[in-house]
Amino acid sequence: MNPSATDQSQPTAAIETHGCKLNIADSAELAAQLMSAGYRLVGEDGPADVYIVNTCTVTHVADRKARKALRGARERNPTATVVATGCFAQRSPVALGKIPGVDIVAGNTAKPDLVQRIVEGGGRMAERPAAHPMTIAPRAFRTRATIKIQEGCDQVCAYCIVPRVRGRERSIPAGDIVSRISSHVAEGYMEIVLTGTQLGSYGFDLEGMDLKGLVRRILSECAMPRLRMSSLQAQEIGPDILALWSDSRLAPHFHIPLQSGSDAVLARMRRRYTASRYLEAVGLVRRSVPGVSITTDVIVGFPGETDADFEATFSLCERVGFAGIHVFPYSQRPGTSATHYVDQLDDGVKRERMARLLELAGRSAAEYRDGLFGAVRQVLWENPRLVNGEQHWAGLTDNYVRVIAPSPQDLGNRITGARLLRDSRDGVVAEVMG
Repeated sequence: MNPSATDQSQPTAAIETHGCKLNIADSAELAAQLMSAGYRLVGEDGPADVYIVNTCTVTHVADRKARKALRGARERNPTATVVATGCFAQRSPVALGKIPGVDIVAGNTAKPDLVQRIVEGGGRMAERPAAHPMTIAPRAFRTRATIKIQEGCDQVCAYCIVPRVRGRERSIPAGDIVSRISSHVAEGYMEIVLTGTQLGSYGFDLEGMDLKGLVRRILSECAMPRLRMSSLQAQEIGPDILALWSDSRLAPHFHIPLQSGSDAVLARMRRRYTASRYLEAVGLVRRSVPGVSITTDVIVGFPGETDADFEATFSLCERVGFAGIHVFPYSQRPGTSATHYVDQLDDGVKRERMARLLELAGRSAAEYRDGLFGAVRQVLWENPRLVNGEQHWAGLTDNYVRVIAPSPQDLGNRITGARLLRDSRDGVVAEVMG
């Protein structure tokens, strides 16, 4: 959308999204609803009549980030309607409502009605008329669409607040998902990302449907050039689901959360796999999907984690050679069982272990990228920028590597081959092919 072509008298809205891909999917839905109601979407730094912060609450750091974002939104937009939604708003609505300048607090369960609430007079928007509906998303939303296929979690890991803020597992009907994907493809999206709290549980509440059946139907009925899974659990990975990757449109990237390489810690976390089962899943993936990249999440400093437990995690990460490791210090979350464990670790121990694992994560990612140099990968190009007066494009490979390439062409929202050349601070430098 060309901002100069829009009606500047329209009320404006900004959405700041924190946390996981589920929140990204929810924010995209809120954006579409706002535009249909007559709002013009603007960036987080621009003035806005409505400013929505879609919060995360998975750690205390996420909570702090949400509070800071809400205060900043009010400072930058003194007359706006400031809205807190998402997981922190679901968990602690009273606490967020006490932040000066927050007008509306709406948790995840209230998201479906949030835009209607704003339109009908929430906060300071009561006197602003809605303009004509707009159905075409801005360019920032037209490269990669994140589609929620499932929400909620019944697994209740000891450390995790998600079941409290996302509820019980429930699947979105396959027909609705296929229809939504087809609409996004028609609007110009080149990549579809399937997301959910527990993707592998998809369809348990739908007759004759599971994740494999859904993906087969999507591949059969939808014409997207690229389809990506956001995350799968180790115990959900076997030859049957990996057979889906015989379709080249499925991106060769797996995010498989590890959390710990110690069986004792995994048991205390109430994870549903062992370290050996995790390694088995990794091996199956690598044998089945050529050129695959594997990324993961690790929690450091879980209550009772001994030096030996941490070394088991460190050793497993070294052995796998992940393309990326998201490292988190354990954070006590009220309402989870682990917050009551008596053997909480000292923050200094957590910091030391974090530093070691972060160093390994950086080294492992660099070694993975080094192994790609000279290879040609398919890149979905996103945004241009000037580097020393020359136009460069940023994009993401099929196996989830951030790349940049100089090119005078308009590559926006196109998929082309690119030869990966060398590492840089901004991503792998690539040469556009063709």
